[in-house]
Amino acid sequence: MTTLASGTTASDSVKDGLTRDALTVLQPGFPGTTAPDWLLRRLGEGLASVGLFGRNIASPGQLSSLTAQLRSERDDVLVAIDEEGGDVTRLEARTGSSFPGNHALGAVDDVELTRAVAHELGRRLAECGVNLNWAPSADVNSNPSNPVIGVRSFGADPELVARHTAAYVTGLQSAGVAACTKHFPGHGDTAVDSHHALPRIDAELSVLEQRELLPFRAAIAAGSRAVMSAHILVPTLDPDHPATLSLRVLTDLLRGRLGYDGLIVTDAIEMQAIAATYGIERGSVIAIAAGADALCVGGGLADDETVRRLRDALVGAVRSGELPEERLAEAAQRVRELARWAASASKETPGPAPDVTRVDIGLVAARRALTVTGAEDFTPLTEPPYVALLTPVANIAVGDETPWGVAAELERLLPGTETAGFAGDDAGSVILEAAGTRRVVAVVRDEHRHPWMAATLDTLLAARPDTVVVEMGVPQAPPRGALHIATHGAARVCGHAAAEVIAGV
Repeated sequence: MTTLASGTTASDSVKDGLTRDALTVLQPGFPGTTAPDWLLRRLGEGLASVGLFGRNIASPGQLSSLTAQLRSERDDVLVAIDEEGGDVTRLEARTGSSFPGNHALGAVDDVELTRAVAHELGRRLAECGVNLNWAPSADVNSNPSNPVIGVRSFGADPELVARHTAAYVTGLQSAGVAACTKHFPGHGDTAVDSHHALPRIDAELSVLEQRELLPFRAAIAAGSRAVMSAHILVPTLDPDHPATLSLRVLTDLLRGRLGYDGLIVTDAIEMQAIAATYGIERGSVIAIAAGADALCVGGGLADDETVRRLRDALVGAVRSGELPEERLAEAAQRVRELARWAASASKETPGPAPDVTRVDIGLVAARRALTVTGAEDFTPLTEPPYVALLTPVANIAVGDETPWGVAAELERLLPGTETAGFAGDDAGSVILEAAGTRRVVAVVRDEHRHPWMAATLDTLLAARPDTVVVEMGVPQAPPRGALHIATHGAARVCGHAAAEVIAGV
């Protein structure tokens, strides 16, 4: 047996390399606002990526300190985040986003605005040391009942989604942050949330080509550095495996037919669409074998035990012959290549463009995205109203920690504004009693998906036809109320823009 100069054997070196590669392909999360000791140790052993969530972020300054702490252990670490802007924000999880989400940008349909918003969002991330963003969502929201995509999509028109996906990728990467376009091959035509179960899309290949795949082709052409797979079953593409675990989808379609050569990242491997059927260890092995290069894990699981289990599962699969060692090595190499690009891009990225420094680009976009019905007969409010927030159950991607609505902004413009949240079949009568003689502003989110919400508006408008309605989800239901404002998203800036209209600012 050959002995190396360091005193280790050749077989020991191979073993160490295999273990390092297995760690390299993981993108784990962790709890807290400072890096735990186990995470820093794993970075020294080969871990190359870390995923951040709202629980990890208290302020831009704290985030900068956290990313500096990570880089003190490994200077080329990929620091990833799920920062879509709009409803899905981690950078501003406690306050609401300064940027409208994709649906608002699609409603404006100005690709230069989308590019500018993405650049400014990316600049803020880069300033805090984040260099990989699990965004944009390139899903075509063709199913209005979709419980998890909705306003995270640019819209229901594939060509519109394609051009804005490309603009977003370009804008984000011009700020030195790698884009991770998601959720391949497209999560828009689903009625199930893959956090809870396995969605299925029954569409012919011709439909998929013209609808789902069009935005991903645009993202690839725009140079998206990463693509995230979806935990969805598309029988036309693979009748047996969800996309994340499918050789046909990741290797034959994405790599082969679409010609993509960047990093393929899985959606969170602990989501029930994978974990409930395969388990996270087995699912991870199949995903890498199918063509994935990095495993996102840590939205729900965030500890050293999980990292160790997944590392050992990958190493064991190589040793048993189930996972080719060259496939794992190839995946790890792609992670390292992206890390090198990100490190280089961070040194070359220019500061914000002059037009971005002069204006709050997020608020500008939110104002332009408003669709207002009834403004010609509406007299702006001068007295503080009662804001009734009709609150649906939040999907896991959005979370329930981020505030939404218009009350905070109306309170700023009309001091004395009161608000409360409501849900359920009797909400209408409860709101009327609570409001008393005050003007009612009813704030809804996807009225078309929630019968109780529509019934509540029926009750309010029958008794108080002067009620103002603000729709902060996908505006599928007909506009109604003395004034109806569709914001195309529930970000803080969307509420700001709507409050300005209500108060006549």
